[in-house]
Amino acid sequence: MTLLLTILAAVALFDSAVAAVPEPSCVVPQSFLSSDTELTRALNEVKARQRLDISVVGTGSSALPGPDGARYAYPAQLEKALQKDLPGITVKVTVHVQPRATAADLAAGMAKVLADDKPALVIWQTGTADAMNSVEPEGFHTSLDDGVGAVEGGNADVILMNMQYSPHTESMMDVSGYADIMRFVAQQHNALLFDRLGIMRSWSDDGTFDLYSATKNYDMARRVHECIGRALASQIISASHLDAVRMQTTR
Repeated sequence: MTLLLTILAAVALFDSAVAAVPEPSCVVPQSFLSSDTELTRALNEVKARQRLDISVVGTGSSALPGPDGARYAYPAQLEKALQKDLPGITVKVTVHVQPRATAADLAAGMAKVLADDKPALVIWQTGTADAMNSVEPEGFHTSLDDGVGAVEGGNADVILMNMQYSPHTESMMDVSGYADIMRFVAQQHNALLFDRLGIMRSWSDDGTFDLYSATKNYDMARRVHECIGRALASQIISASHLDAVRMQTTR
C-alpha cells in the first residue's frame, strides 16, 4: 500500500511538473497587426446577429497533413480563439482549400464561396503557387484585384494573407515581389493584410521557432498554426472593434 501511494505521488508530481512547463511564446509585434482599416461588415454582423461567419480560401499551407490535420490548422485555431475571446458570439469558420491553386484559380471560385457561405469576412491566403509557377506579376495583380473585388461585391470584408516563411525555400524562390503586390492591392482596396511572411520570419529570427528544422516536425507545424490562428483572431477583433462588443456581452 505504501509503495502504491509512493507511485501515485510520484505520478502526480510528474503531471504537475509537466503542466507547469509554459508553452513557447509566439508573441507577434503589434506593428504586424495594427491597421487603420476597419472590418465594418464583420462588426455589423456581430451586432445584428450575434454571430460571425468567416470563409478561409487558400492553398495547401492553410491545412496540415493527417486525419487530424484540419483540427490543428490555423482556420480551426482561429475559430477556437475567437470563440474564447468573444463569449456569447457564435463563430463559424468555413474552409476552402485548393492545394497548388494560383490566385487566378481561387479568384475564379470566389463568387461560389460567397453565395454558399454568405460570410461577413473572407480570409484569402494566396501567393505561393504563383511564385512557384513564376506567374507574371501583372497577371497576379489582376487576379488579386478581381478576387478582392468579388468579395467586396458580395458584401464581405477581406483579409489578404501572404505566403509562409521558410528559410529552406527562401534561397530557391523569391516571393518578395508577390508579397509586395499583395500589400499594394490591400492598400488599393483599403483591405487588411495579414503578413504571415513577416511574422514567421520574425519568429525565425528571434528564435521563437527553429524553422530550419520544421520540414518534418509536425508538432512545430501545429504550434505555428495555433499561433497564426491566435494572431489572426487578435487582428480581426481589433479591426472590427469587437473589444467593445465583448465587454457588452460579458457584463
